[in-house]
Amino acid sequence: MKIRKLGKSGLEVSSLGLGCMGMSFSYGPPKDKQEMISLLHSAVERGVTFFDTAEVYGPYTNEELLGEALAPFRGKVVIATKFGFDLSPNLDPRGMKGAPGLNSKPEQIKKAVEGSLKRLKVDTIDLLYQHRVDLDVPIEDVAGTVKELIGQGKVKYFGLSEAGVKTIRRAHAVLPVTALQSEYSLWTRTPEKEVIPTLEELGIGLVPFSPLGKGFLTGKMNEKTTFDNTDFRSSLPRFTPEALKANQALIDLLNTIGKRKKATPAQIALAWLLAQKPWIVPIPGTTKLSRLDENNGALEVELSTKDLQDIDKAASKITVHGARYPEKVEQLTGR
Repeated sequence: MKIRKLGKSGLEVSSLGLGCMGMSFSYGPPKDKQEMISLLHSAVERGVTFFDTAEVYGPYTNEELLGEALAPFRGKVVIATKFGFDLSPNLDPRGMKGAPGLNSKPEQIKKAVEGSLKRLKVDTIDLLYQHRVDLDVPIEDVAGTVKELIGQGKVKYFGLSEAGVKTIRRAHAVLPVTALQSEYSLWTRTPEKEVIPTLEELGIGLVPFSPLGKGFLTGKMNEKTTFDNTDFRSSLPRFTPEALKANQALIDLLNTIGKRKKATPAQIALAWLLAQKPWIVPIPGTTKLSRLDENNGALEVELSTKDLQDIDKAASKITVHGARYPEKVEQLTGR
């Protein structure tokens, strides 16, 4: 497994991480705990050192899963988690309807960190993200609180998720931001306009979540694909039958390049992301060992300058249909 540095922070992680949300949350019913522990162990054996979770995933159960599964590998893996929501027992399992409100008040951050430390069974959180920007709390107060927690040895590195450029700059002025987590893939390229140039300027790493378009870029979906009502994709505009049919043009493109490189659509999609910047570390999620191995195979796919030009040229002619999220959820991003 190859290693990458997240910006100028010095934090080194495997070139591909593992998004763990779907093991417990959002993508249908929670998966079998022992099977997921086995999968997490297999990931470590294959050289994956970067694992992504959050207190809201479950809530809490995903952190508990990682705490148990990764206990034998303390000091050998980097676990990233997130704070920023008011959690209630009535949280919708898809994380959409009836989702909790935002809360990044200093006392809430400290409370969240204490809970995460216990569930993850660690003395220090490797990378702590603000899950979504809370406009009711100045980002300077958020960064200042995390800086205090770093001083206490409870946190090592600070990150933001889906934040806009102004917020990134304001936070970074108080406490160096190690990484920004945002959705970025061949069908969500919004960060390219302002965010990625800002990260490069400031020396901040980018951790793309949903680098395979919530499964779409694997090429395994079409307009006949259906989703369980506990799968949050059932409520996303981009996953209606009409949108899935219209967006097949992207899969055709990935298949074309894949045949040239003897690789799957998923591997091309990940290789494309890895080729954008050396400080980009995607975190594809999976609950299957075969998919984990397929995703890791992307590290062996080398895209030439011509390959990348061909992909960009073809992709520029494709209009992605459907919004990422319902409007009220989308409003929480880019702030």
